[in-house]
Amino acid sequence: MKNSFVDFIKIYCKSGDGGCGCVHFYRDRHISRGGPDGGTGGKGGNIIIKGNSNIHTFLHLRYHKHWIAKSGFPGKGNNITGANGKELLIEVPVGTVVKDEKKNILMEITKNLQKKILFEGGKGGKGNAFFKNSIYQSPDYAQSGMKTKGNWIFLELKILADVGFIGFPNTGKSTLLSIITKAKPKIGNFAFTTKIPNIGVVEVDFNSFLAADIPGIIERASEGKGLGHHFLRHVERNSVLLFLISSETIDKKKEYFILLNELKKFNSNLLNKKRLLAISKSDLINDEKKKEIKEFFFKLKENIILISSFTKEGLSELIKKLWKLIRE
Repeated sequence: MKNSFVDFIKIYCKSGDGGCGCVHFYRDRHISRGGPDGGTGGKGGNIIIKGNSNIHTFLHLRYHKHWIAKSGFPGKGNNITGANGKELLIEVPVGTVVKDEKKNILMEITKNLQKKILFEGGKGGKGNAFFKNSIYQSPDYAQSGMKTKGNWIFLELKILADVGFIGFPNTGKSTLLSIITKAKPKIGNFAFTTKIPNIGVVEVDFNSFLAADIPGIIERASEGKGLGHHFLRHVERNSVLLFLISSETIDKKKEYFILLNELKKFNSNLLNKKRLLAISKSDLINDEKKKEIKEFFFKLKENIILISSFTKEGLSELIKKLWKLIRE
């Protein structure tokens, strides 16, 4: 489906109004002028955000952008409180950030089945029984329920993966993901084959971790060039960053520092994350060249490994290193 990966959406939310209080006086065949017994109005329904690990995008919200909870019911005579309005539940992917119109963060959903109240329903109005006192024995007024205000909010998805693959287009990120996981990303020999993040589960011993293939980053991606600007925010949630540089790249140092610089310009905190540098397509170079590359990056004090998705060279060691970094 075209544009099926929706990781940013704007929706309208309004919690329910409080129900009106009741003005009522007790009556029966023997009592013609009983005291006030008007009940309180019911509380309006809350808007609740719930995490669902089976949902991975906001596609289900694309054609349902108005969420309005039910109002509370009015109070009744005989001190009967009105029924509360039904709560409205909005399910979102784990990793969702909720922001207001000024882009202030209201909440974050980081766990499956996690629930948070986004907007409280209005309180019900007090009935006339509440206002009875020694001076006013028969109050003939009641409160209106509290009215709530609707708000437009932004939902932004930041993928919760343990490892994020960072690299220029065509460095073998998607191929690597398909080899070490059961994910089936689109693979092709042209720029920006990957247009959406892909996620896979990597199994290691009796454990596993999540790996995400982020669309290719190019120079000035942090300024919006290419696809990187739109998807760089997914990197913010990764515990470990795996940088991939192809063995075919002429100036590997330059490419590596371009990637670091783009991450720094987007969010300088990204450089504080644990990272590992992998030279992909190592089957295309000889042992002498491999040794030269390793020595060069070791001098820069970078943790480096050479891998090949074609021959499987270094993949087992790569998985073990990533798992070790995740657990540290």
